[in-house]
Amino acid sequence: MTKADIILKVNGFLVDEFEFEADALLPEATWKEIGIDSLDFVDIIVVIENVFGLVIKGDDMVGVKTLQQFYDFIENRLNA
Repeated sequence: MTKADIILKVNGFLVDEFEFEADALLPEATWKEIGIDSLDFVDIIVVIENVFGLVIKGDDMVGVKTLQQFYDFIENRLNA
């Protein structure tokens, strides 16, 4: 799966399922800037696990602060 595919899927469900504004989904945007709180984040992890078939532990996401880092994290896990 390409990085573009990952971005499309992630942004797609953030807009469709979580109703975030597409304009806010910039790669450099932080979770706070987008409006994602800790409960949203837990729900997003569950969706990521289902969509991409990954198992993600809480510690895995400690350094992930922007959407770009999130895309990179998913890409790295899929290619591992």
